[in-house]
Amino acid sequence: MLKRSIVLGTGSYLPERVVSNDELAERLETSHEWIVTRTGIRQRHIAANSEMTSDLALIAAKRALEEAGVAASEVDMLLLATTTPDQTFPATATKVQGQLGMTNGAAFDIQAVCSGFVYGLAVADSFIKSGQAETIVLIGAETFSRILDWKDRGTCVLFGDGAGAIVLSAVENSEDTMQTGGPRDNRGRGVLSTHIHSNGNTNELLYVDGGPSSTQTVGQVRMNGREVFRYAVNNLANIVYEAMEFNNLVVDDIDWLVPHQANKRILDSTAKKLGLSTDKVIVTLDRHANTSAASIPLALDEAVKDGRVKSGDLVLLEAMGGGLTWGAGLIRW
Repeated sequence: MLKRSIVLGTGSYLPERVVSNDELAERLETSHEWIVTRTGIRQRHIAANSEMTSDLALIAAKRALEEAGVAASEVDMLLLATTTPDQTFPATATKVQGQLGMTNGAAFDIQAVCSGFVYGLAVADSFIKSGQAETIVLIGAETFSRILDWKDRGTCVLFGDGAGAIVLSAVENSEDTMQTGGPRDNRGRGVLSTHIHSNGNTNELLYVDGGPSSTQTVGQVRMNGREVFRYAVNNLANIVYEAMEFNNLVVDDIDWLVPHQANKRILDSTAKKLGLSTDKVIVTLDRHANTSAASIPLALDEAVKDGRVKSGDLVLLEAMGGGLTWGAGLIRW
């Protein structure tokens, strides 16, 4: 019998230090009003010098496991979506695995930039459906502040640091009890589908100008904002339609859209193109900024904790990032 992935718990972590727009304006040719008008961002969290991506990921994972009521010894896979690993190798996921006390299975990193968490969901769901894993911790964690050019107001004002995590578990479809009888609920709880894409011909639109095999440096973020915006609105709307069509649903069936938190104008334009009420869009961008692979699990955890996302809700995750990569995941909560 086919298995399904259900979400048992969520968790997140934001570094203590908060950097306001006004603080950035003290050293950049910008202002609070300029940043808010163009991005919707009012502040961002920045990791302390002593904090690494693994530190943020570890706390988020522990909190998700605690909410799920799952011990680390029960986890048989750990996936970490990140663009800012602690080291070139080994995978930062293995470091978190060791710190958690996870003794079974495997751990590895996933690199799809801002789409990393959705890519990770696709990988995790596939492992569970194939029977190769029973319990998976999926984390999105970034210290994006480490790869920013703090003199470039076009990029450095956009990003922040943070981590979010979920615990996924395998259940038999026959064990699911969350059906309510309507056609939109006829397959019950869990991950209904995932959809991922990339276009390598757009590599130059959003990238870091460094790397071990090219410059032997870490490099800094470079972006063609106008073109990224254009691709984002089209790709994000299309991926939502793809997920809806695949599941024989319509956009109105969505209870909550949890998008990658890149830019408020992108979020609003995507919702408008879809004909989706902005009241259904989870937004944390104003307080978190763009935390890359961490943005979706951070927003999801907040919405679960404050009671907006409830059992039985249809939740759509969607993201686009450097590559360009983009994807969506549909979950019956």
